[in-house]
Amino acid sequence: MVVGMQKKVLSEIDLYYGDVAMPKGFEIDRDKLQSDILRSHINNKEFPYSREWDKLNTYLREHINVEYGFQLVNKKTWGNVYKPKEISIPLLNIDPTDLRNSPDYVLLYGVNVKDCSVRIYYDDNRRAGRSWDIPLKNNQFIMFPSMQMYYITNNQKDSLNSILTITYEFI
Repeated sequence: MVVGMQKKVLSEIDLYYGDVAMPKGFEIDRDKLQSDILRSHINNKEFPYSREWDKLNTYLREHINVEYGFQLVNKKTWGNVYKPKEISIPLLNIDPTDLRNSPDYVLLYGVNVKDCSVRIYYDDNRRAGRSWDIPLKNNQFIMFPSMQMYYITNNQKDSLNSILTITYEFI
């Protein structure tokens, strides 16, 4: 036995994911969110505030606070629509020249998705350029640090995938 040996974790990459299990009677109207995404794209305007967005956002922020003990403040929200077999460009939700004003976390919510996956890139000490694939399904979320590069793949050939993105600041 070694006496006096200690361990201190200097950094970790936290990833949160799961179902959005709203209470009965307060379910998220994903059709309304999909309509908001399409409307903001067609009109080239910011994603509109809505009751559905507020229910989702409040649920996620409060559950993260209760379960993991930290608070999130909204930075920006937008939606994306991916065509069949479309793969997004590599995405990074920070500005490397302005880290102070960049978000701490990015959250992806499956509004209307089918056979969709998210690949998140990370470094594990000397093992750089590693990745982890996670499926994104309807009414599920994935939240991870905004420093992580990722991309989204619509793997099927029949329909559009609608995904809501919310960025947060950690306080």
